[in-house]
Amino acid sequence: MSTHEMDVYDVTIIGGGPAGMYAAFYSGMRAMRTKIIEAKTELGGFMRTYPEKLVWDVGGVDPIPCEQLIDSLERQARTFDPTIVFGQEIAHLERLADNSFVITAKSGERHYSRTLILCAGRGMTQVQKLDVEGANRYELTNLHYTITDLSRFKDKRVLISGGGDSAVDWANEIVKWTKHVTVAHRRDQFTAHELPVAEMKASATVMTPYSISRLHGVGDKIEKVALEHAETGAIEHLDVDEVVVSHGFDRDFGELLNWGLAKEDYGMTVDPRMRTSIPGIFGAGDCITYGSKVRLIAGAFNDAVLAVNSAKLYMEPTASDMAGVSSHNARFFEKNKTILQNY
Repeated sequence: MSTHEMDVYDVTIIGGGPAGMYAAFYSGMRAMRTKIIEAKTELGGFMRTYPEKLVWDVGGVDPIPCEQLIDSLERQARTFDPTIVFGQEIAHLERLADNSFVITAKSGERHYSRTLILCAGRGMTQVQKLDVEGANRYELTNLHYTITDLSRFKDKRVLISGGGDSAVDWANEIVKWTKHVTVAHRRDQFTAHELPVAEMKASATVMTPYSISRLHGVGDKIEKVALEHAETGAIEHLDVDEVVVSHGFDRDFGELLNWGLAKEDYGMTVDPRMRTSIPGIFGAGDCITYGSKVRLIAGAFNDAVLAVNSAKLYMEPTASDMAGVSSHNARFFEKNKTILQNY
């Protein structure tokens, strides 16, 4: 089959999280024929794990629940009508004679593209569950690994186990609803950002270095938790109504790591222009790493812009280095007229 007989895209984006969605929008600004392939059944990526979590650090956007931010990003991603494919986990990579790529999903579907942008986020994540005997019996009642409804914690005594950004952010959100919040962390130092940690310490009881050693329940609900001191082994018992475990996620990039891409401990290696070790393949977001990498949603947007620009120049070396700013970009002329008519 020749490339003329194949449906070849300019860029195929693997992953539909914030980096993938913004890459789709920006590639439209650069007049590139674009496809997104998402392994799950909806866009949003890892942000779907925390739909009610407030996001504060996106430039120019008021604090906004994750779910609403996803909706805005998806509307933006669809501005130039990219093709979006759901439910396909990409496995195999092959370079064709004309230097384009064919990537194959585990289900057998084949996709053809001149360039690829890896926006796989944290991969196919699996929550790290609480390794305590009998913990699974409480998962349908008052042991939580994610939070979808803050109101269920109203006037409750809540224990949060964890020391990363998610644990601290949840503590700061839940405390507005609860009777009392206790945060237990197995280390003295938290890995979350400094300001949220300071806010948490001002409003919640913090127990370090402690970890959950046993759950005491009546029927299918936890009523008391045993917390063990990491150094002395001393046990403290805590009466609780709800327990939130935020111990992170196991990352699995599947077959992507078998493509021969250079990688480090925390993702695929890219250069400052988001180029991977395989020509024609670029990266953006949490799945990549480089010296000045910023692991924020805002950082993912910048990665996406650089990756798209590099993909454009890979195909057309004489193209401009970047798209024109939106106020002067020809792709927006007609859209601007429609929008301004509604003001």
